[in-house]
Amino acid sequence: MTDDVDILVGRQLRRRRRLLGLTQQQVAEAVGVRFQQIQKYECASNRIAVAMLWKLACALDVEVAYFFAGAARPAQPDVARRRPFDVYDRAA
Repeated sequence: MTDDVDILVGRQLRRRRRLLGLTQQQVAEAVGVRFQQIQKYECASNRIAVAMLWKLACALDVEVAYFFAGAARPAQPDVARRRPFDVYDRAA
């Protein structure tokens, strides 16, 4: 199951890679994976782990937030709008 955010991140990865004139192989070598993995990230068939997203951001000289530019925020449930300690106070 592919999430819209996964698709966005993959597109941003491809966009930045191409902007820098890099091949999938070059990016893969920079982050320690095979080029097929970069290909899967770009087409959103594999999700990118947080540690890998950090490595990709460093290799492509962008902030991690770059990959999420243009993403719409989902509606927040009531719990997310409370102060963080309100949730913990009730649990104790």
